[in-house]
Amino acid sequence: MTDMELWNHCENPYPFVPAEVLDAAEAVRASLPNKYCDPDIAARLYDQVFEEYRQCDELGLHIVTNEHHSGINNLWAASPVITGIVAQMTRKVRILSLGTLITVRPDPVRVATEYATIDVISRGRLDIGFVKSGATEMTSGDANPMRIREREWEAIDLIEKSLTSRDGPFSWEGKFFTHPHVNIWPQPYQKPRPDFWAATSDLPTCAELGRRGMVNTLLFGGYDKTRLAYGAYKQARQAAGLPEAGEDRFSYMAFCYVGDTDEEAFRIGQKIAWFLTVSLKSAPQMSKFQPGQWAPEMAPTMWRSGGSKRPSNLTAEALIAQGQMFAGNPDTVVRQIKAFRERVGGCGRIIMMTHQGLVTHEEALKSFNLAAKEVLPQLQGLGPVEQRVAAE
Repeated sequence: MTDMELWNHCENPYPFVPAEVLDAAEAVRASLPNKYCDPDIAARLYDQVFEEYRQCDELGLHIVTNEHHSGINNLWAASPVITGIVAQMTRKVRILSLGTLITVRPDPVRVATEYATIDVISRGRLDIGFVKSGATEMTSGDANPMRIREREWEAIDLIEKSLTSRDGPFSWEGKFFTHPHVNIWPQPYQKPRPDFWAATSDLPTCAELGRRGMVNTLLFGGYDKTRLAYGAYKQARQAAGLPEAGEDRFSYMAFCYVGDTDEEAFRIGQKIAWFLTVSLKSAPQMSKFQPGQWAPEMAPTMWRSGGSKRPSNLTAEALIAQGQMFAGNPDTVVRQIKAFRERVGGCGRIIMMTHQGLVTHEEALKSFNLAAKEVLPQLQGLGPVEQRVAAE
């Protein structure tokens, strides 16, 4: 039997830059001047989301933080800072940092120390998530995108050893990181360490997550991409002779709005589409022209193609049909989540992105209440689903 979990994720977007400014800008990430971000408005947004987190703590909805930089899509510029605040202000739910960008951070030992501290503050309620990052984040962080996946795995290995070492200093000599003296204080509250998650749909990476037993999170992948990713995870464990993974190893992030009626939820859910139609706008020199991304002979074509192509007319109904949004009255959302779980071969954790785009604070609070009180109880004690092992 599976008891599904609901997690709340808010990127704390800033949808208040005038449309004419956004239309004229080459990108809304990395290069948009911060003169368009009013600190008073930003402070109000922080207060609102922290109030939502307090409510989630009372309702039993777990909390996800993350970070992005230099743009309207996300005001959480440092996930460990925000996660530490959430750890102190909550008492019940688990907290996932998904996560600090370890391919941009120069010192994995510092990251391990920050997370160990948060785990102690929360008394063992922290989960640690890793994201590869890329594109505009490489520009904002002045990072080298070459061999990024190798650097990510070495950073994870060094963070894990830092969190689990108990017998005094050790030294680390790797391809990307050198630390002659590692001895973090405090040690984490959880033993041997907090659980590790990673957000990816890349099949070789999903397979490695399976061998390591980390939680595999898909972000808006829809039915087919998610099924393939989970299949790669399961197949890798089977090939390595490892036990079958439980559904708690599989997580999925989707846009979500729960309303009193389907019509209300579709109308408000439509506001979330701002994330896709506005906040993803980027310039080619900050994404496609990153070293190692494309062959040099492709550069003229890439430049002439301009910035990222944004969908202009995404409806809530279309996102629901693709498995990227759950929206409706509580019973409708339950049916959608159960159907998704069946189609992807099992999923124990749903991360809801609700307060996104043009959704208001009050609208988000209403959805959280309905999700916790009327959706979550119907997702407990679920029977087994057909297992799809092969990454077909």
